[in-house]
Amino acid sequence: MPLRHSNNLTPYGLTVAMTAAMFVAACSPGPSGDRAAPAAKSSEHSASAEKMARSTYGGTLKAVRARGRLNCGVHPGLIGFSYRDNRGEWKGFDVDFCRAMAAAIFGDPDRINFVPLETDKRFDALRRGQIDVLWRNSSWTLSRDTSEGLNFVGINYYDGQGFLVRRSLRLNSATELNGARICVQSGSTTELNLADYFRAKSIKYTPVVVATEDEARGLYAREACDAFSSDISALAAARTTLDDPQNHVILPDVISKEPLGPVVREGDAQWDDIVRWTLNAVVLAEEYGVSSQNVDDKIKTAQNSEAVRLLGGDSGWGQAMGLDARWAYNAVKRVGNYGEIFDRNIGRHSPLNLDRGLNAQWNGAPPGLIYAPPAR
Repeated sequence: MPLRHSNNLTPYGLTVAMTAAMFVAACSPGPSGDRAAPAAKSSEHSASAEKMARSTYGGTLKAVRARGRLNCGVHPGLIGFSYRDNRGEWKGFDVDFCRAMAAAIFGDPDRINFVPLETDKRFDALRRGQIDVLWRNSSWTLSRDTSEGLNFVGINYYDGQGFLVRRSLRLNSATELNGARICVQSGSTTELNLADYFRAKSIKYTPVVVATEDEARGLYAREACDAFSSDISALAAARTTLDDPQNHVILPDVISKEPLGPVVREGDAQWDDIVRWTLNAVVLAEEYGVSSQNVDDKIKTAQNSEAVRLLGGDSGWGQAMGLDARWAYNAVKRVGNYGEIFDRNIGRHSPLNLDRGLNAQWNGAPPGLIYAPPAR
């Protein structure tokens, strides 16, 4: 379909008396049975909650150790984030966070079963116990975090939704996509964001909805749609797979917030801590100037007491989580700090060559949003 350009861008005393009477009645002792029931019910509730907490706390780590491997859910194929190389080995930004977890738990980053999952299967796989953790470009939203039996425990990449178009269309903004056919994946936040955006702008479009990102990329490549909408990182990855990447551009419009990060099942606070603090450890390592290459020297000579406590193995934090004392050291030594993981997979040392942008450290120049709680 050809593009069509659009030019639209109550008395006071009585109330007090009644309130006082109600208060006295509520506080006056009544029949003994009337007062005992609520207390018993509260006690039963507390005991039930405590029992449930005891039954789930630590269960995931125990299962992982018994199995001898971490089951990590990943994207089946997204260049830069999760994909198999020509030797069949898993590579990518999210893959390296799986490996950092394996290093923290086992001291070995390779003790992992990677489980590739399509968008519509990823959360079910986690709830069913098919995987222990999901590291798969999944956006943290209120509904997912509160109603699906899941917990998001951190953010490892700040993204946003955008549009990939052919340079030949000479478009400068998504507001010029009036009448366009736009490829978008079903079962994702991108489909909802797309509808919200064009409705708010009073712009007409034709959604071309498909089941997977691969299908969306394929249709776009065959010109079965005028634009492809997804997270900007996914668009950058898609562009590298096209025959003529230089003839495709990502428009400057960012139409959503997409905080991406690890997801776990609800109910195991210990496991939440392990996933959260593995992420925080590699973030803090970059902030401290500690990398996989210099970690041994840094923990001997560092003036930063936080770095020594975290990476030196003498803080007792590993034991508090059920891990070895050198859990954080192993993650950084065997996989790297946040900056190393970013640069080799999606940053300056990768085909995607993405700027750090919002994913720069909070005290960087220019500053970004990557920030971890202090190690103390």
